[in-house]
Amino acid sequence: MAARRCENGSGQYHCTHTSQPLDINYMLVLIMLGKVFLDFFMLQAKLKPVKTSFMACFCVSVALLDFTLLLSICFIFCFEDFALWGTRFTKYHICLLTQITSLTYGILHYPVYLVAALDYYTTVSQTSQFPKRARKLLYVFVVAVIWISGFFSTLEAPAVAEEPEMQNSVSPSQCPLSGSLQSYSVSCAMVLLLGTALLARWKEVTTMLLSARLLSFSSQPVLMFSYVPNNTTTCFKWQLLSRLLLCFLGTWAPFVVLQAVVLLLGVQIPAYVEMNVPWLYFINSFLLAAAYWCRCHDVELTEEGWCTDPFVSWKFCFMPFNNESTEPADKPDTGIVIC
Repeated sequence: MAARRCENGSGQYHCTHTSQPLDINYMLVLIMLGKVFLDFFMLQAKLKPVKTSFMACFCVSVALLDFTLLLSICFIFCFEDFALWGTRFTKYHICLLTQITSLTYGILHYPVYLVAALDYYTTVSQTSQFPKRARKLLYVFVVAVIWISGFFSTLEAPAVAEEPEMQNSVSPSQCPLSGSLQSYSVSCAMVLLLGTALLARWKEVTTMLLSARLLSFSSQPVLMFSYVPNNTTTCFKWQLLSRLLLCFLGTWAPFVVLQAVVLLLGVQIPAYVEMNVPWLYFINSFLLAAAYWCRCHDVELTEEGWCTDPFVSWKFCFMPFNNESTEPADKPDTGIVIC
């Protein structure tokens, strides 16, 4: 297997030429089939119904686009050589469609995560006054703008502009697939931030884990951690950080370990595989935790406010803090519950 690394002027992506047998089209079909299955499985595997958010809309759009790509390459693969609307399609276009998808996915990480972070930062405290229908339409509009902008930016990239010449010079057994530098940098930043936060709060996290008790809450098994109330603002935020870490890692620890292993081994993953629904839900939980920590004093304990994350129950991190002012003075300990 031979690999070649290349970059465009802005450093938004790199690509690897993978020399493989002629059955590379089989591999692309199988990979996309597995990815589509995983996307729709994650969309249906929610522990609870969630309210509409930008990230939720974008997850649905990724699943739909992956499904469309799978149908397209399957159609080309089955009919091999045909003309449609004056354009001749061959098996080469399976690779070309996958390349365009990879390049488009590869440049969308930063804008998507930035918009999602702004969305959560402005709505996590329930201060936004947008009507429900207007908010949904706004999310759909922003998702459409991001996809269209990414698609046209990809078509102007040198790697795509040279495709007609490459079609004559590259053998059918080669398919240059792009990997996203944006995704790599985001993974590095998340692993470093989580590692730093865990080291900074290691003592309290360890104490909470050692004091954990398995209980039943609303007919579901939950863990209860003891804590010492403190009314100072600084300690409030530091204690909240420990609980947010426990909630996040309690759900996504295998994914964090996987990201660390991939980074340490330097594994190059094509961008059309990296951008998937499980990864987006992982980012979704991280951004929500960051928004809760930044605006912890503005968070309201209402049931409607905790329906943004389908996999992590963040409300149990705040309930003891909310009750601190009403706890009896002689009660030394209480607890937080994390699902």
